[in-house]
Amino acid sequence: MKWRVIGLGTAVLWIVTMGVVAALFVQGHTRPGTDGRTEIVLAQAERDLILTEMRQLLKTVHGVVTVLGSPDQNLKAAESAARSAGMAIAVDVNPAVMLKLPLAFKQMGMSIHKDMDRLADGIAQGDTSVQILNRLSSMTARCTACHDMYRFSIAR
Repeated sequence: MKWRVIGLGTAVLWIVTMGVVAALFVQGHTRPGTDGRTEIVLAQAERDLILTEMRQLLKTVHGVVTVLGSPDQNLKAAESAARSAGMAIAVDVNPAVMLKLPLAFKQMGMSIHKDMDRLADGIAQGDTSVQILNRLSSMTARCTACHDMYRFSIAR
């Protein structure tokens, strides 16, 4: 009888723990912001890490647009820039940081990295400047939507 109670208690504890982890995975560590956006609460180093990644994405977009606007259009440089912001840079994110991010934020971020890889593939396969710009437009629309929805705050 004692082992049955211990087993049941363990099962209940496991279910509650999984429920909390699942809720955190979806909601993240968030709170309502004063400006109508959702605040994602992070430690300073975590915030800096994510903002660095966002700046890298912006630099990539700038690099591709600069190539398209130049007379020589060095598409190998544009392909390389796009590839540098693909899924390869998203694999080393600390799972504890990912747990703090709401699901929609994670989905938008991962979709941008996947689309950077697709952009690089398209450039390598000979997409036209218009096709490349349309891909970038789709990506930056998600960037602005995310910035409209979320902001970061520092955990105190």
